[in-house]
Amino acid sequence: MAVQATESAVVGAAAPPAARRDRLRFLRNGKTATGLAILGLFVLLAVAGEWLAPHDPSAMSDDILQPPSAEHPFGTTQTGQDIFSQVLVGTRGVLVVGFTAGFFATLLSVLVGVSSGFLGGIADELLSVLSNIFLVIPGLPLIIIIASFLPDSGDVVIAVVISLTAWAWGARVLRAQTMSLRNRDYVQAARATGESTWRIIVFEILPNLTAVITSGFIGTVIFAVLSEITLAFIGVADISHWNWGTILFWAQSNQALGQGAWWWFVPAGLCIALLGTALSLINFGIDEFVNPRLRTTARVRGAARMRVGFTPVVRAPRERAAGPGGPGRREEAGTPGRQTEEAAGARPATEKTEDTPA
Repeated sequence: MAVQATESAVVGAAAPPAARRDRLRFLRNGKTATGLAILGLFVLLAVAGEWLAPHDPSAMSDDILQPPSAEHPFGTTQTGQDIFSQVLVGTRGVLVVGFTAGFFATLLSVLVGVSSGFLGGIADELLSVLSNIFLVIPGLPLIIIIASFLPDSGDVVIAVVISLTAWAWGARVLRAQTMSLRNRDYVQAARATGESTWRIIVFEILPNLTAVITSGFIGTVIFAVLSEITLAFIGVADISHWNWGTILFWAQSNQALGQGAWWWFVPAGLCIALLGTALSLINFGIDEFVNPRLRTTARVRGAARMRVGFTPVVRAPRERAAGPGGPGRREEAGTPGRQTEEAAGARPATEKTEDTPA
């Protein structure tokens, strides 16, 4: 008895608890790790880009339209400006606008959408009308009009304008999700125990909206980045302030494609694509972490194998119709025509052998 108790204690101490196993599930996801690595690189460039830049991005030189080289990794413009330095310095403005607009737009969508879906009544009607008004307003044309009339269209101003025009869609989605959650059993139990409204929303509703809120935030960040680049590309924003859109503006204005200077616009375009890819990968990783149906489980014995585009399903053995006078057979999933008894190396108990008398 003592030996058995000791063995149980050793096994219990060696087996990691479920919480410890699931603690790093999110970071062990390949999509999440890749997205965070790329995003971390851009954040590092945004913070230290000005110190890492080998040249002044606005300084002119005699190296006119030079292809990528050791001195100029991304080549130069027709005035001799170093494109690599412009990309490094311009990363900060793109990320500042994207994340600032994403934060404020997501905050507004959560406040309006969750309040509208949970409270109901006249509050729901008023907040829904407000969301519908901003939903039908075209975002990018409104941003262009407002930014063109502002005396100082800096990064923060553009971020605020984008956030004021990009929250309505997320609010509608959160309202619909909140309406489906407010009548669940655990919410009704919280109400029955006397929990306040704000406590129910914060501790019962919002944790179940994590995937939706995160998806809305990442989508808003991508929209804000593209809007900032679009404003700079068409010349509405301050073109003296370097960002990836400003690089594309000067490349288009000076006919870089016609001159064969592909290095003038390709690096900025690749940075935009990589940033969008990183944010999308993080979104996929969070969705798989929150949604149990999308989690990639380890391939243990008896577990379902993941296939691209299909939800894994473990199929139970099925009965196969027997012929006349013959016993029924059981087929294993994925091995048609094979009997369970034959696979196990055993014979049915009713089968007659030579040693068994009739």
